[in-house]
Amino acid sequence: MKIFDTAFGLHEKALNLRAQRMEVISQNIANADTPGFKARDVDFKNVLNNVQQSGSLRATHAGHVRHAGSAGADLVYTVPFSTAVDGNTVDISVEHAKYGKAAAEYQATLRFIEGNIAGVRKALRGE
Repeated sequence: MKIFDTAFGLHEKALNLRAQRMEVISQNIANADTPGFKARDVDFKNVLNNVQQSGSLRATHAGHVRHAGSAGADLVYTVPFSTAVDGNTVDISVEHAKYGKAAAEYQATLRFIEGNIAGVRKALRGE
């Protein structure tokens, strides 16, 4: 329905993108001890700007997980503070901090959408 598209706007796509970013960060944490693993992240601002211009996310790799109404996001390699001897670039403390911040941003976006849903409910009830 058009009413939901206008009520949620870009925030629905932002929520999906934030979820994808948390997934990428969790993969970094899971591979902290994997030799040669390169830490990655989602360039949130760049991808969201592309979404605003094109109206949808695009897949850059066939293995990306597709969510309902969206596709995989552009991944970038993070610049490590130090690289392990085995070539792993995951700094576990940095990744934990990123995950915590990403989770807080996800919650904030979710609360904003919940507020929009409450407004739509009031409008439908005629309040």
